Amino acid sequence: MRAVGLSTHIWANNTRSLLLLAGFPVLLVLLLYGAQLILMGFGLIQGTGRGLEDDLVLAGSMLGFTIPAALVIAAIWFVIAYLGNQVMIDVMTGARKVERREAPELYNMLENLCISRGMATPALRIIDSPTLNAFASGLHEGRYSVTVTRGLIDALDRDEMEAVLAHELTHVINKDVRTMVIASIFAGIISVIAELVFRGQFHVRGGGKGNKNAGPLILIGIAIAGVGAFLAVVIRLMLSRTREYVADAGSVELTKNPDAMIRALRKVSGRSKLAAPDEVQGMFLDNQPDAGGIDAIFATHPSIEDRIAALVKFAGGRDEPEYAAAGGAVTAVPQAGSTSVPVS
Repeated sequence: MRAVGLSTHIWANNTRSLLLLAGFPVLLVLLLYGAQLILMGFGLIQGTGRGLEDDLVLAGSMLGFTIPAALVIAAIWFVIAYLGNQVMIDVMTGARKVERREAPELYNMLENLCISRGMATPALRIIDSPTLNAFASGLHEGRYSVTVTRGLIDALDRDEMEAVLAHELTHVINKDVRTMVIASIFAGIISVIAELVFRGQFHVRGGGKGNKNAGPLILIGIAIAGVGAFLAVVIRLMLSRTREYVADAGSVELTKNPDAMIRALRKVSGRSKLAAPDEVQGMFLDNQPDAGGIDAIFATHPSIEDRIAALVKFAGGRDEPEYAAAGGAVTAVPQAGSTSVPVS
């Protein structure tokens, strides 16, 4: 982890963000073209009445209208997402903003970490869920937030909670958080559009004269929608797994306590499943797919075991055998001056 250049990592995240933004209208055009073919197949858009190639060309000629429409849709969605991305995330995860008086020790812990790096303190949010997870969100200074679950607050001692907060702050410092928000909120709508195009074929009934090329047109339209859905998955995978290793390393840099990060990961392991859309789950501290499921191929996070192994190897952390054997279910004995984090 020490070999990773943080400046290069930040540059890469900014580049990914620009690529995601640029790719949004392109995917919209692709999906709308597929939708045109499906509608033409069902007779809702008049075809040429000739061969399949002529119908494909006709649908392509409609892009003179589709492309401007896609750009307008993209612009409108960007404005909505830019202004309301945090509200969307709060609704999808059940997070709520808390002030210092509601969680003084947790808030002070976050503030002290920010002061040590000379950065503004993000807003603090809590999800009233027994699961153990956390995430950072926001697009720029003054809009960043760090969210933790009630289960995480109850399960972690002070040092472990500080390590998790430092992990999430590292996402903010490295601009990982911006890339994750863009992928989950901005580009995530692509998955919804692709699904609507795919499912719409089962509900649409021809409202006009049928097209003799209906079957091929519908199949091609579905294929194009499938490509759009696949590219949306690729966008999720552009959130490189290395960001979690780097954030773990950043936590150690801020707290000087690799053991606390290891203990926190042990406690989180197997207890992090938080109900939220797939795109948002990529933002979480931990997001492990079901064992043996196909989702494992597209996992957005490295395994807890791999992350702990990296902390042991590169940060000099200790993974205590008896704690590891308990799967993190045993509360670690607080170090000197360490207590649980009380939140009213």
